[in-house]
Amino acid sequence: MDGGKPSLPLVYQAVQALYHDPDPAGKERASVWLGELQRSMHAWEISDQLLQLKQDVESCYFAAQTMKMKIQTSFYELPQETHIALRDSLLSHIQNLKDLSPIIVTQLALAIADLALQMASWKGCVHTLIEKYSNDVTSMPFLIEILTVLPEEVHSRSLRIGSNRRTEIIEDLAFYSTTVVTLLMTCVEKSGSDEKMLIKVFRCLGSWFNLGVLDSNFMANNQLLMVLFQVLQRDETPTNLHEAASDCVCSALYAIENVDTHMPLAIQLFQGVLTLEAAYHMAVAREDLDKVLNYCRIFTELCETFMEITVRTPGQGLGDLRILELLLICAGHPQYEVVEISFNFWYRLGEHLFKMSDPGLHNVFRPYIQRLLHSLARHCQLDPDHEGIPEDTDDFGEFRMRVSDLVKDVIFLVGSAECFSQLYSTLKEGNPPWEVTEAVLFIMASIAKSVDPENNPTLTEVLEQVVLLPQTVHLAVRYTSIELVGEMSELVDRHPRFLDPVLHYLMKGLREKPLASVAAKAIHNICSVCRDHMAQHFQGLLDIARSLDSFALSTDAAIGLLKGTALVLARLPLEKIAECLSDLCSVQVMALEKLLSQDSSNGKSSDPTVWLDRLAVIFRSVMPFEKNGQTHPCQKVIQQIWPVLSETLNAHQADNRIVERCCRCLRFAVRCVGKGSASLLQPLVTQMVNVYQVYPHSCFLYLGSILVDEYGMEEGCRQGLLDMLQALCMPTFQLLEQPNGLRNHPDTVDDLFRLATRFVQRSPVTLLSSSIIIHIIQCAIAATTLDHRDANCSVMKFVRDLIHTGVSNDHEDDFEVRKRLIGQAMGQHGQQLVTQLIHTCCFCLPSYTLPDVAEVLWEIMVFDRPTFCRWLESALKGLPKEMSGGAVTVTHKQLTDFHKQVTSAEECKQVCWAVREFTRLYR
Repeated sequence: MDGGKPSLPLVYQAVQALYHDPDPAGKERASVWLGELQRSMHAWEISDQLLQLKQDVESCYFAAQTMKMKIQTSFYELPQETHIALRDSLLSHIQNLKDLSPIIVTQLALAIADLALQMASWKGCVHTLIEKYSNDVTSMPFLIEILTVLPEEVHSRSLRIGSNRRTEIIEDLAFYSTTVVTLLMTCVEKSGSDEKMLIKVFRCLGSWFNLGVLDSNFMANNQLLMVLFQVLQRDETPTNLHEAASDCVCSALYAIENVDTHMPLAIQLFQGVLTLEAAYHMAVAREDLDKVLNYCRIFTELCETFMEITVRTPGQGLGDLRILELLLICAGHPQYEVVEISFNFWYRLGEHLFKMSDPGLHNVFRPYIQRLLHSLARHCQLDPDHEGIPEDTDDFGEFRMRVSDLVKDVIFLVGSAECFSQLYSTLKEGNPPWEVTEAVLFIMASIAKSVDPENNPTLTEVLEQVVLLPQTVHLAVRYTSIELVGEMSELVDRHPRFLDPVLHYLMKGLREKPLASVAAKAIHNICSVCRDHMAQHFQGLLDIARSLDSFALSTDAAIGLLKGTALVLARLPLEKIAECLSDLCSVQVMALEKLLSQDSSNGKSSDPTVWLDRLAVIFRSVMPFEKNGQTHPCQKVIQQIWPVLSETLNAHQADNRIVERCCRCLRFAVRCVGKGSASLLQPLVTQMVNVYQVYPHSCFLYLGSILVDEYGMEEGCRQGLLDMLQALCMPTFQLLEQPNGLRNHPDTVDDLFRLATRFVQRSPVTLLSSSIIIHIIQCAIAATTLDHRDANCSVMKFVRDLIHTGVSNDHEDDFEVRKRLIGQAMGQHGQQLVTQLIHTCCFCLPSYTLPDVAEVLWEIMVFDRPTFCRWLESALKGLPKEMSGGAVTVTHKQLTDFHKQVTSAEECKQVCWAVREFTRLYR
């Protein structure tokens, strides 16, 4: 969009095209043009004019949304003297447009709320709004809408109002909270049982509960609470109203989490929720699943809120165990979605009891967990008419996986061995239908690993029986029994007599298409745990590996089988390893060679990723014991394979996905042989650098970091590795210096600084003495602003480790040299680095990155505290002291306090706390 202001008809035309143009390209052009308009200064005036014209719903919605967006993200564009006019204009718009569309009202309400939060001169906004509109019945809906979104926006991520202003606002809202509740009660009295108005009232009340500003004594005796529970007790309450009331009760329960400080309200809510049991049963009888789910949410929130009291004084007062009964009643509902709501509570209860490890308490809660497990086993049953194996990717499959995780977390309360025996006894009694058997086996598989395999007759009996299951039983039972066998690998390791029957049983599964993948996973488990016993079966594993594609395996299952085979291979006698590894790799190598010859003959490129992944997992898993002085047994094999990998890399150098797989394969090969792959270093580095000049795939940087890790300590390799780093850095810097280069290539940033960090760790003086270090430091300073978890972490680790090399006197000869070189680098870049880090903390980075930043600041301070104090003072002076709305962001005292806290810190975590508190002033 050029600098000129577009005409209203033109904007109107673009909005019409956005909503009504039948051609998608036309819609897209309109969307891009309107997006540019929204980012321009003209957007303020144009959206105001569109709202005044009130031409149609679309143009008003676009204008209201633009207003909200501009106030949220670009409020600083407006001079302070325009704020009052903007406020008055928005209030008149919402009044004029209140009947046009609820969505427009919401957008304008958000705009007004966001303005009120940022406009420091608008004191007591709640009071102003209530005074202005509460006597006009037609204005009540939008007034309540504003009062609903106002508390919600206080902690909005898109508003950076800072903790000083936020504290001021919260105090202001707390002061007027009783006025708001009284207004809501008046609305209910005037509108009677008007469903729409009640929904608005409950949403608004919930929003004020969520902010945590309502006076609990006042609320405990308020009529609104009674209205809430009456609505939830009534059988004929409409669904939308029921949901709004449920949300509100859940918000109230969440708000009184610290029960002891909200006792009057806690008692009212506790007693109110207990009255809903009959209503729950009525909803079940009417098969009203929406309401059933709402009640279960309320019961779960009740249990979450009162969990500490329930554990502290079980069965007494507010520790009443009836609340657990409510959850177990829900667990009895036939739909699994109902019980799933309560999972987080049961998990937290288990964690809490585990930490307390009080046998008396465990006895109190054990019966509840036993009943829960009983319900869960029933919910895990497949439909009796289900055919084939259990699906693990659909909703029900995911539910079963969550059950498995929950069972593992709470089983200690019941006792794994005892529970396993109880489950098995249910299978021995009578002849249960297949779906019951399968569900019980599924739960047994969840806990099998936690049962001690020493002297456990039930475990051995189960294994004996399972491997004798006939092929005539339901396919799902066989599938889950194979999973169970895989989970019992520790028992097989203790009792090698089971190995042959178990392998025989799993091989039968491997040959059947639906069972092949789960059988392969079980064989992988057995190989991982029973490596020494499996060595005698290596030939059999090799035969399977050679004919892998004759089995109907998923990619993961095939990889798992090869991994298991390679783990066993590492346990063979040293003289056999090379030959067997060669056999194991040859299938994949021949396939790659065949692809290369096909590609060259027909000019088409075939995908080699399957074979590369298989080779990678073999190298990753073969970690044989080395004998001193002997050549690494895998070295010869890797040298034989290198030409094929090199050719594959060349053939597919433009395809990032395939190059990444080649690099991964080479990375594990280098890791596997370690120093033994030195002869590969020269040709590998040459090829990496040549391809990277044309196709800068970041995986080459990652592979470079592996090479530095393995060879950086070798005197003869250091110069070659430095040449590699310099050659890789040039195209990398060109890529990252493009507009938005850092943001568009976070993987490259991540891998570049991994490589640089490896150099710092393995050969700091080589790097610090080079000319490239200045450019790497400058790139790191620029990249500190990057909001990308992995990339930011790598940048911070590089800077921290770099400075640390000048701090840690590890008695090596080069310490003084390192210290001098770091001193030079910090002299050039220290002030810029500290200023950037402080700015980045306040304005760019999410709070989870702050500990990493604090560690960098700590290292700079440890290196040179007096200079750091000056740098920090200068950085703080450059921060803005006031928000665009006129609110004070940071006081002089807060600045000096922060400076003192950081510079007098005696350990890194004190710096971290100070940074965390300080940055809240800007968020």
